[in-house]
Amino acid sequence: MVWRFRRVLFLAGLLFVFALAGVGFILANVPLPDVEIPVETTFLLDASGNKLAELSAGENRVSVSLEQISPNLVNAVLAAEDRDFFVHPGIDMSAIARATWADVRGRPLQGGSTITQQYVKYTYVGSERSIVRKVKEATLAIRLERELDKEQILERYLNAIYFGRGAYGAQAASRSYFGKDVSALDIPEAAYLAGLIRAPEAADASRDTVTAGRRRSSVLAAMEVQGHVTAEQRRAMEAVPVAEMEGFRPRDDVVRDRIEGGDVGTQHFVDYVRSQLLERYGDTRLYGGGLRVRTTLNPKLQQAAYQAVYGTLDREDDPAGALVAIDAAGHVKAMVGGRSMQSDAEQSPYAKVNFATGVEGGGSGRQPGSAFKPFVLAEAVSEGYSVESAFDSPSQVVFPGANAGKDYIVRNYDEAAHGRQNLIEATRVSSNTVYAQLAEQLGTAEVADTAERLGIRSPIPTDQLSVALGSVEVSVLDMADAYLTFATRGVQVDPMVITEVTDAEGRVLDEFTAERQRVLEPEQADVVNEVLQEVVSSGTGTGASIGRPLAGKTGTTQGNGDAWFAGYTPGLATAVWMGYPEGQAREMSNVHGVEVTGGTFPADMFRRFMSDALEIDGETYGGDFVAPVDLGGKVFSGGRRSATEPDESTTSSSTTLVEAPASSTTTSVLPSSTTSTTALDAEPTRPASPGMTLRPPPTSTTVANRAANGDGDGDGSSEERDNDGGSSGRNERRGEQALGEDSGPSR
Repeated sequence: MVWRFRRVLFLAGLLFVFALAGVGFILANVPLPDVEIPVETTFLLDASGNKLAELSAGENRVSVSLEQISPNLVNAVLAAEDRDFFVHPGIDMSAIARATWADVRGRPLQGGSTITQQYVKYTYVGSERSIVRKVKEATLAIRLERELDKEQILERYLNAIYFGRGAYGAQAASRSYFGKDVSALDIPEAAYLAGLIRAPEAADASRDTVTAGRRRSSVLAAMEVQGHVTAEQRRAMEAVPVAEMEGFRPRDDVVRDRIEGGDVGTQHFVDYVRSQLLERYGDTRLYGGGLRVRTTLNPKLQQAAYQAVYGTLDREDDPAGALVAIDAAGHVKAMVGGRSMQSDAEQSPYAKVNFATGVEGGGSGRQPGSAFKPFVLAEAVSEGYSVESAFDSPSQVVFPGANAGKDYIVRNYDEAAHGRQNLIEATRVSSNTVYAQLAEQLGTAEVADTAERLGIRSPIPTDQLSVALGSVEVSVLDMADAYLTFATRGVQVDPMVITEVTDAEGRVLDEFTAERQRVLEPEQADVVNEVLQEVVSSGTGTGASIGRPLAGKTGTTQGNGDAWFAGYTPGLATAVWMGYPEGQAREMSNVHGVEVTGGTFPADMFRRFMSDALEIDGETYGGDFVAPVDLGGKVFSGGRRSATEPDESTTSSSTTLVEAPASSTTTSVLPSSTTSTTALDAEPTRPASPGMTLRPPPTSTTVANRAANGDGDGDGSSEERDNDGGSSGRNERRGEQALGEDSGPSR
């Protein structure tokens, strides 16, 4: 039968050969398709250039040159996948014949592709299992070998293949499985990675130690044949189970590998940086463009910040805390936005809320209480008023229609009356009634404008006197930035978290510097600094003292719902907040047995962090403040009557403005006054101790003593706040609530 149809069969065979040759000729003369630029992982780096985080869209890929890849891995891959790579023209004819015959017989396609063919499959033709794809693959492999040399093909191959665990390329694989650079792989590690190429998921030792060991042994045997290892070395390497190799990383550890310092709260900082990069570069470029992003974070300061906050709030039912530190250049050096995202992810609905950044972090901001008063003080000084201006400080004062048309009653802490106080003393003991009168005289619109110029970016109502006592919701980041303006002697510096962005080749794409604008004259800032130093040395903020020049202010909202300490040295500004995540309505009346105010836990956390910061780099962050030239200027005279007095209890008495010469009769920064003995039970002054080392975490007894002495500050607001995780009911209440009707005995 065969002989009878020999002419037909010969003709059919001839036509098949011609067709195959024609297809080959056409494919050989068609230019190679453009190589699609591979998705490559973006890296965030800390201020020193060390890895902080990886950002990718599921593909973890880092391209490296062939010279950067360990020779051990090159030898292992060649021995396992294509020992004749440097000899053949791109294809292995015997392997192709076996694959073709298997396909004709209807059996699964056989292996045997060269490294060049494998690269073509990954890059150009895909993984469809058919004879047509196989022919196209072989033809394009020959074409590729004509255009690129062997080293170029091998480099591209090693940067393209998938090793499992989302790792594409040798560098990502080395980091994923062994936590080291690909240049440092030893022979057993290289053999294991080479064995993953054929079965990346099945041969993962975290899933199947038997398959992993068998694949590694197969590669080691091939390397022995090629003379890269001896039989004795191979047996010694095989005796160590894959999962017990030194440095081998369990599969579950790979997720945590994305962010360095997850145990000290860097996730919130990374997310904040990510949001800024997304806005500038978009999804595709951020997650697949191989960017190298230099950030401002200092890992040592970040660790100190996290330990200061959550080394203090170390109990399961403790409130949340946040801290932001910014240096004089505007660089955010540390950001604690909450507890670790990973530890809270399954337990708390607030685990991903960044309490340091307010609305941008998924929250709503929190009221600063009396920590807002320095902005009122700055407005007074900028208008030329002397801080020696004095006001009556009764237990309470009524301001008719001062809060969006409603009466506003302001009370001092413990409803204490202090006689007549100048602004220095009123700031030191945080008198609400004095500051409310001061803000009324200055104008709430002017106070709001000054706060915005200093760095507060939250919307500030201009028709509510209560904002002067801290009823507006702000972020910890904004508070640190606004206080930095005092540290820089009146220069407002926009906070920044990114300094430089380059591509994977090191080409600079963007460089960033903080925008700077003078908003206070240096002499004006010096006066504010002098007054706020008194708060730390002998006022409500003595718990923050570190034995070095330091200025700051406490803040506590109505009902102890929020507590703050914001302060600074000449080189570093830091704001600390604590409160329950669900909102101000939950009072901090019993935390470690203590009623929380700004002078207790927040001041202690601030002290712990700043002590560490100055030990890390005292020359940069420390220094002395510039003493003010004088305290002269315009002086307020008069004030309001107490609301408890029988006549004119809700009306303003006249206020007389007189000019005081620059050389005022009172020259001391803190004049002696009988009111200081009734200063809200403020803590006694602590003697400065130059070179003071970091004290241990505060005991409940220590903090309890500070709580008993009293913070003495607050916003005077009875506004009910919503939580940081949502906005239910808040918008309906805004502008209509009883915030201004009765402030209560706030702190």
